[in-house]
Amino acid sequence: MDNLFFVLVEGVSAAIAFALVWFMVKPYRMTGENRFLGLPIGFAFLGVSYIFMGASLSLGESSLLDDVRWLQLFTGAYAFVFIAVTYHLSFETREQKARLLMQAFASLTVLVSIFLFVVVFLPPVLAFPSYKAADEYFRVFNMMLALYVTLQTLRSHASKPESKTILAPLGYALLAFSQYSFLIWSLDSSFSAFIGAHAIRIVGLLVFLFVSYEAIIARKNVAREGQV
Repeated sequence: MDNLFFVLVEGVSAAIAFALVWFMVKPYRMTGENRFLGLPIGFAFLGVSYIFMGASLSLGESSLLDDVRWLQLFTGAYAFVFIAVTYHLSFETREQKARLLMQAFASLTVLVSIFLFVVVFLPPVLAFPSYKAADEYFRVFNMMLALYVTLQTLRSHASKPESKTILAPLGYALLAFSQYSFLIWSLDSSFSAFIGAHAIRIVGLLVFLFVSYEAIIARKNVAREGQV
């Protein structure tokens, strides 16, 4: 029963992440600027990682369990890397350079994906650390990236203060805290930390959903005013 509940929570998380992808891809469709691709790609990876997490909770002792767990770790890390790179490029580069870097990053992702497929699915090509140890490393890595994005969004808010833009760093801070709670769960098997990690993550995703919805409404209002 507990596993079924958390599988449903992972499904809800994935649904919200994919809804965010739908909202976030609109700026790219409107402008064609590649710098807007990072966020939808990042949240798409987040959604996929939640699906893998839900699958791992429902597989029990299946032979596929280890493979699915590793895929969940890597897709989650990809998500935070894409998001962090997107915010870094938005401050440090222009569109042309951003496009070249995004293309290079996408190419690197393909190469790394092939490498991971060989290592994870065709053992024993290389030896990995235990899943538990790797999970802890990945949680720290994801948390640091989420904190970096939190600081970048705070920097953006400070340069152009608006009442709604403060919600973006709040959302990323909640995602970082969720990773911290998952780390605590991995270290000492605290069930309350596991529950808290899911709850905090859902709240963080809902914050992003609210921000995205408000941005779409504001854009539509501006468009209507321009037609009057």
